[in-house]
Parts: sequence; C-alpha cells; structure tokens
Amino acid sequence: MPPPADGPLRIAVLAYRGNPHCGGQGVYVRHLTRALADLGHHVEVLSGQPYPELDERVRLQRLPSLDLYRQPDPFRVPRLREFRDRIDVAEFALMCTAGFPEPLTFSLRAQRALAARRHDFDVVHDNQCLGTGLLGIQAPTPKGLGLPVVATVHHPITVDRRVEVAHAPDLRRALALRRFYGFGRMQGRVARRLPRILTVSASSRHDIVADHRVDPSRVRVVPVGVDAERWRPLPERRRVAGRIMTTASADVSLKGLAHLLEALAKVRTERPDAHLVVVATPRPASPVLRQIERLGIGEAVRFVGGISDEEVVERYAEAEVAVVPSLYEGFSLPAVEAMACGVPLVVTTGGALPEVVGAGGHTAVLVPPADPGALAGAVLALLADAPLRARLGAGGRRRAVERFSWRATAEATAGQYREVMALAAAPRC
Repeated sequence: MPPPADGPLRIAVLAYRGNPHCGGQGVYVRHLTRALADLGHHVEVLSGQPYPELDERVRLQRLPSLDLYRQPDPFRVPRLREFRDRIDVAEFALMCTAGFPEPLTFSLRAQRALAARRHDFDVVHDNQCLGTGLLGIQAPTPKGLGLPVVATVHHPITVDRRVEVAHAPDLRRALALRRFYGFGRMQGRVARRLPRILTVSASSRHDIVADHRVDPSRVRVVPVGVDAERWRPLPERRRVAGRIMTTASADVSLKGLAHLLEALAKVRTERPDAHLVVVATPRPASPVLRQIERLGIGEAVRFVGGISDEEVVERYAEAEVAVVPSLYEGFSLPAVEAMACGVPLVVTTGGALPEVVGAGGHTAVLVPPADPGALAGAVLALLADAPLRARLGAGGRRRAVERFSWRATAEATAGQYREVMALAAAPRC
C-alpha cells in the first residue's frame, strides 16, 4: 500500500561516490538524509567507495566497486580474484578504454540490490549518477522494478567537460578528456526519461534544459541548505592579518584555483603579509603545485585537506577574506557556508554564484570568472577596509540564516517525492 499523503516515506538514496571529501555532492547526501530523518522519514543510502559519513539514523548499504580511482594508486589493475561478476569486468574494461565507468556500473549494482528489496522503498532518489540502471529501477514490472525515481543534478557534467577540455595543455589531453567525459551522453539520455529532475539553482536548471535537453516542465529548483548552528561566526577567535581562505579543489579547473593563485601573487606585491589557506589536498603531481613554485609563493600557500567541519569553521573564523574563484558553480555550498560563518566574500559571477550571494553587494564582492587581476583588486580592497569586511560578513550571515536551511530543502524534496509517486500511481491511458 502507498504511504498516506502526509505520512513517513521509505527513501532509497543512491550515491555512487558518497564521501563528503569527494566534494559538495557528498555533503549534499549527508545533510539531506539527516534532514529527511529529522522529518520522520526512513532513509537508506546505497553507496560505492568512498563511503559516506551519515547520521546514525540513516542506514548505509555498501555496494562495493573495484575502486579503480582510489589514492594512492589510481587507475590500478585489480587482481583476478577481485572480479566478482560481469559488472566488475565492465568497470575495468571501460577504464582501460579511458572512460569513466562508475556512473554506469554503480547504477547497475543499485538496480540489482533494489531488485531484492523492491517492496522496502516508496521512492528512489539518485544523486547525479544518472546511469542506465535507473531506467530499469523505474520501468514497470515485470521487466523493471516499478519504483518511482527522482534525480538531483547539481549541474550537467557537460559544463565540466567544456571547461576541462578548454584548459587542456595539448590535443592529446583534450581527446583523453573527451573520452573520459563520454558518460555524459548516457546521463543526458537517462535524464530525459526521468519524470522529475531536481536541481539547486535557476542557473543550473537553464543549463540542464539546454545541455541535457530535458523537458523544462520536469525540472524543479530546490536550493540546498546550511546548518547555521554548526557554520557560525566564532568571535572569540582572532582574525589573522592578510589571511585569505578558499575551499576550491586543487585539481579541478572548473574551481578556478589557478586564477586565485595568480591573484595571490599580485596581491602580495602590495600586501606582503597576504597568504592563502586552501581546504583541499592536491595530487602529488598536481599542476597547481608547479604553478605555486613558478609564482614563487610557496611560503604563502597552505593546504589543509581532510579536516572536519568544525575545523573548517575555525579556519573561516581566522580568515579576513574568503574567495570562491570558480569558473562555474551550479550552486556553491562553500559560498553559503562562508556566509554563515560571517566571512566577507569575493566570488565570481560564474554560473549560480550571483544567485546564491544575492545582488546589491550586501554579502560579497563579485568579479568576472577567470580574471586574476579582478580577483586581486577585490581582495586588496577588502583587506584594506575593515568596516566593509564587517558589513559584508554580517550581511552574508543574515542571508544564509534567512534563505538556506536543510529542513526547507528536505521538506521541498519530500514534496517532490510525493508528486512523482502520484504520477507513478496514476492509471496510464
């Protein structure tokens, strides 16, 4: 029997890479599932490695992959005894042809796992996997499982592909990236066949409709939230003069760290005490490490990856300025978290960032993406103006608390679950 219109739901959340340190999508899974549990729903997460950190009320079902991209041995060759079935073989074969297999193979594992438990769930929520297995999960019985499916697309992977290819150092690398991002075609095909796509901003909605050619009537905007009690100002901690902070990934061109490093070198010509704390862990051979050496700013850049939320909050409390230098963002949790911590922001106008921080200069200074000179000018202006920093920090905190909460995200998401369940239950003509 279907649940009552206002009763608790049984929700299966699919997270093919669930760890929060893998990026904002992992954070989304952790906080959304906790907020859904707060509302009284039964939530279970199905995840591959690296596994997510979840609330104790949220059950985790592990769907282990071959974990071919794990550090410190990415693109490894598994031992023969590690292969358990055809999905494992397909995963390794796709990697060997320079493709990225995880969205496809995880979706097939999820379909197989749910087939044995079809009656345990009312709805399935996919977090940007968009693998072919979703079509089998939602297909009517007896061929499929007949489970309603909702998918969240933070932004279409086609955006990442365009930026990465544009920043490729040579043709060989560009061709390899095109092959790696080949799973984007599958994601577009699957997205067009799902009854409901959730996304986090109007900017992302526009890009999903344009790039994946999804019917606009099937796409809903549900912004993500912030835990304003956890992400908060710490007035007892002193700001460190000249400290700039960012959570931009060290190895993803889309996040714009390379442009921020160029900006830092410019800032230090006028403010020698300026230094950057990066909440990330670069790969040993990361291009940003070579760039830091080339710019001669090694003593002014510190990486602090793998730290807890509370430690990030403490780092924000010590920073005079936070920067989101992204070329594009579908939403930007780091921007909202920095605002909640009362840190004055410099952000680019890439993607949804103006939508997140708001217009009018009340929470942040906005600059064009991929413009180190503009970044440097904005950072210098804030470092030199304590009253402006205080005003922007207070405005950001106010906006984060008033506009973004995980409870509101969970309530709106549960409403979308019920709509899709009603669509699935409606008689077909």
